[in-house]
Amino acid sequence: MNLYEQQSANRRKTWLVMFAFVAFLFLLGLGFDAFYLGQVGGVAPIGSLLALGVGSVSALVSYFTGDRAVLLASGAKPIAEVAASASEADRLALRQLDNVVDEMAIAAGLPRPPVYIVPDGDPNAFATGRGPGHSSIAVTRGLLNALDREELQGVVAHEMSHVRNLDVRLMTIVAALVGGVALLSEWARRGMWWGGGSRRRSHDKDRSGGFGGALFFILWLVAILLAPLLAQLLAMMVSRQREYLADASGAELTRNPMGLAQALEKIDAAVAPTQAINHGSAHLCIADPLGRQMNLKEGFVSDLFASHPPMAARIAALKQMAFQHAQR
Repeated sequence: MNLYEQQSANRRKTWLVMFAFVAFLFLLGLGFDAFYLGQVGGVAPIGSLLALGVGSVSALVSYFTGDRAVLLASGAKPIAEVAASASEADRLALRQLDNVVDEMAIAAGLPRPPVYIVPDGDPNAFATGRGPGHSSIAVTRGLLNALDREELQGVVAHEMSHVRNLDVRLMTIVAALVGGVALLSEWARRGMWWGGGSRRRSHDKDRSGGFGGALFFILWLVAILLAPLLAQLLAMMVSRQREYLADASGAELTRNPMGLAQALEKIDAAVAPTQAINHGSAHLCIADPLGRQMNLKEGFVSDLFASHPPMAARIAALKQMAFQHAQR
C-alpha cells in the first residue's frame, strides 16, 4: 500500500470509527430514554440527543484543539522556550533535534511541524494533531539524552510518518470519542446508583415491552459497564497497526532501518514509565509510556488489550529491512 492509498484508508477508517462511536453513543442515550425517562419512541429522545451532542462536540473540539490539550497535559514546552534557559550542552542537543526535524520534514515533503520537549527522563516521543501543517512532534528529555543522531533521526522519521500517513488525525478523534463514551458511561452508572432507573422501570413495567424490553435493558446495562473498556479496545486496535506502518515509513525516510531499531532497543531497555504521559495519550507514543507487560507479549489476548506491538517484533522487522537493504 503506497502513501496515497494509506491516506485514503485512514480517511475511511476515520469515518468508520466515528460511525461506530456515534452508534454506540446513540445506544447509550436510547437506554437512558427507555429506563430513566420512559420516552423511547416519544417526541423528544432527550438521552439520545444528549449523547450524540456530547460525542459530536467532543470529537469536533478534539479535532481542532486536541493536539494542544495533549501537549498541555504532558507539560511539553516549545523547543525555543526550553533552549532559552538551557545549558550550552543542552542547547547543542536541542539544535541537533531542530536540524533532524528539518531534514525529516524535507524528506517527507511536509511542512516543518512545531517541536516540543517533555520534561521527563524516560525516552519516548509522540506526534499529535490533525495532519500536515496542523501537527506537532514532542520528545522527552530522556530521549535526547539517550540517543545519538542516527537513532534520533529514526524516531523523528517515525513520528513524521504518523503525520504524513494521517495517523495523528485518526488517533486524535479516537481519543476524543473514547473520552466521550467514558463520560456518558459514568453518568449512566451514577444514575443507576441513585436508583432513578429502577424506579422508572418499576413504574413503567407494563410499557417496557416485556421480554424484548428486558433483553434491551440487559444489553444496555452491559454496554454501560463495558463502554470504557470497549472504547479503549478500539483505540488500541487502531494504534497497533499504525506503529508497524510508521516504523516502515520512517525507515524509508532515513534509508537507515538500523537507526530506528537501535533507538527502539534503547527505549525498550528503559525501565521507568514516562510519568508525564497520561493514560489517555499513551497510544500516541512510540513506546508504551505506562510500561504495561501486555505490550511485551504476542497472541490473541495481547492483540486485544495491548496498545503497542511487541517491541521485539518491531525491532526484528526493522533489522530484516536493514538486511534486505544491505543485500541490494
